[in-house]
Amino acid sequence: MTNSRVLRKLRNDDFVRVAGIGRVTDPWLCEVVGHFGFDCVWLDLEHRTFGPETIGPMSLACRATQMDLMVRILKTGYDAPMRALEAGANGIMVPHCRSAAEARQWVEWMRFPPLGRRGMDGAGVDADYMLANMHEYLRHANEETFLVLQIEDREAVECIDEMAAVPGFDMLFVGPGDLSLSYGVPFQFNHPDVQRAYDRVANAAARHGKFWGTTSGTPEAAQREIDRGAQMVTCGADHVFLVQGFQNSFEQFKTLHARTLQPA
Repeated sequence: MTNSRVLRKLRNDDFVRVAGIGRVTDPWLCEVVGHFGFDCVWLDLEHRTFGPETIGPMSLACRATQMDLMVRILKTGYDAPMRALEAGANGIMVPHCRSAAEARQWVEWMRFPPLGRRGMDGAGVDADYMLANMHEYLRHANEETFLVLQIEDREAVECIDEMAAVPGFDMLFVGPGDLSLSYGVPFQFNHPDVQRAYDRVANAAARHGKFWGTTSGTPEAAQREIDRGAQMVTCGADHVFLVQGFQNSFEQFKTLHARTLQPA
């Protein structure tokens, strides 16, 4: 069974560097990213067309380079976190968590008793394909997997203290894009309402012993959030690099022109 690199760093008051991989799901890219020293790969099932069949191979590549795999699941029900964990995810990210009641529900589906009501199979990656001692597996699964609840809605911010007080999850993660939409100020990330929401999340996390994180487009933005107390920051995504790379390439090659034919 694999111990979580993310949880080890968080528990040691360090921060976590996350690489977003959500377009090129071949395992080689995960392995390459791991060689650079990233702590975690973020695999997004919410906005992409592929399904949970991608988790197993990507988890194997992450394990080969001592990284964690965090899966943003589809909110389909109790089976979503359970199947991702059995396929090798170290962490689960839940998008658009809007209330303390919903937070308690995800904890219940994520954790084995007595912390929750997760169903057990014991033949997945997380139990070493049934080779693990089952009592040790139950303990390990509750202690070495992490649950991240995304704060992307105004109503979540309004009840953030109640949400942060729910036991059994590890991190609040601000999604600035949807949060700015919820406040009616699309993509104005420095708007006072959005920045106040960040502060409320950070303060609630500190009061209730939770970690918090967010996305960041630049190292400077990431450092600002780390200085505000964030312990998980994103450091780029494959989709962005691919689009920008080809866009830059096209601009560089725009000066090419057809060969001029000389008259006979």
